[in-house]
Amino acid sequence: MALAADRNPSDITTTAIAKQMGLSQAALFKHFPTKDAILVAVMEWVTENLLARVDAEVRATPVPLDALEALFNAHVEFIIAHPGVPRLVFGELQRSRRSVPGRVVQALMQSYGERVAAILARAKAQRALAEGVDVEAAAMLFIGTIQGLVMQSLMRGDIGQLRQHAPRVFAIYRRGIERAR
Repeated sequence: MALAADRNPSDITTTAIAKQMGLSQAALFKHFPTKDAILVAVMEWVTENLLARVDAEVRATPVPLDALEALFNAHVEFIIAHPGVPRLVFGELQRSRRSVPGRVVQALMQSYGERVAAILARAKAQRALAEGVDVEAAAMLFIGTIQGLVMQSLMRGDIGQLRQHAPRVFAIYRRGIERAR
């Protein structure tokens, strides 16, 4: 993940990975038979840790739209703490054929989307959403909003700016889906 923070994941060699870890390439291959196996392990770690972080925030916040905001902020903080993750995720999604790491990324995105949709469904059941809000579309927009923020910060070369822009962007998202009081 550290290597992906400042370079294209497809350009990262197993030699560079071994060097970053303080291992020989042979030692690296004792634990991981291929580069894809390394990427699978990394994406499994990302899945476990990101989902654990956002789940904890959601459990601690009983009001659905507040839980959605807590999830949004937890996700942003995870990306700031692990800036190589977006490059790894986007890199896997860009592969022309679905690799094993790509399938792990797809499963992560599906599981994440289901969590967001479940929160939105709770908000809808509590009549907290504006009339006619499409929960599935709102979940896609939520994820796309984070992805857009990440892309903007990557283009500017400053992942830390997420912390500055995220609250303002989420406020616009929330106003778009929340029932008027």
